[in-house]
Amino acid sequence: MTSSAVAPARIRIGSAPDSWGVWFPDDPLQVPWRRFLDEVSAAGYEWIELGPYGYLPTDPVRLADETRRRGLSVSAGTVFTGLHHGPGVWDRTWAHVADIAALTRAMGAGHLVVIPSFWRDDRTGEVMEDRGLTAEQWRDLTTQTERLGREVLDRFGLRIVVHPHADTHIDTEENVARFLDATDPDLVSLCLDTGHYAYCGGDSVKLIETYGERIGYLHLKQVDPEILARVVADEVPFGPAVARGVMCEPPGGVPALEPVLAAARGLDVDLFAVVEQDMYPCPPDKPFPIARRTRDFLRSCGGPGRGPDTPNGPGT
Repeated sequence: MTSSAVAPARIRIGSAPDSWGVWFPDDPLQVPWRRFLDEVSAAGYEWIELGPYGYLPTDPVRLADETRRRGLSVSAGTVFTGLHHGPGVWDRTWAHVADIAALTRAMGAGHLVVIPSFWRDDRTGEVMEDRGLTAEQWRDLTTQTERLGREVLDRFGLRIVVHPHADTHIDTEENVARFLDATDPDLVSLCLDTGHYAYCGGDSVKLIETYGERIGYLHLKQVDPEILARVVADEVPFGPAVARGVMCEPPGGVPALEPVLAAARGLDVDLFAVVEQDMYPCPPDKPFPIARRTRDFLRSCGGPGRGPDTPNGPGT
């Protein structure tokens, strides 16, 4: 007899190079990529993101071998875009996106995390453009993002998930809602980063409850509210804010992740929830114990006998 039962939805917990202090393809302040892969596996994670393109090997055969023998799989790649600049930047954007999308697809992942470009430099704090967008720039941002979603899906079979981010134009509750209301849900989903959304004053649980059908991916992160208050008061750029420790180890910050994961489980869809604790720069021996403690904490978030990976307990 054939069963018609539907498999229960899962939340799959992963991590990323970001949690090892990796922001750039090559930087002497970052841990070597082999050490990242060794440690993320030893910390108990089975899913990773690619991080900045070029940090991990870009040859899919080599990368597949390196991840497979460590018991790791790839959940997503990441791209930065400046689509509010309009059709004139499309060719340059696509050339960048296509390489990353090809590697992401070759690794068996299904998502491409899209981060809007910064309006001020995340290292120097230099203001590069206005903090707010004009009506025309908003139209360009939404229409070009839809175009990106369509092209990435048609050519690579990937779903784009747009990542609201501090010091970008998709940041606050108001701007996130404006972006979602103006884009096609069949083409554009959201990567809800709980830390960045809190950094910009948003409520992750409220967003999940209000725009649940648009949540396609999660980044799990917390901010230290005391450091955040000083950062906001002093108008500190995001990079220096991270160096101050504004992103902190769970469960020591906000938002509380238990209700976020409970709200996400309530959507009854498969989701990746990737840990990203921004730490750049950081001592090379700092990330691993934090990653292991965070993994243990997330396993406990569903209550006794009920971890965050599946409705009934820890899973893949």
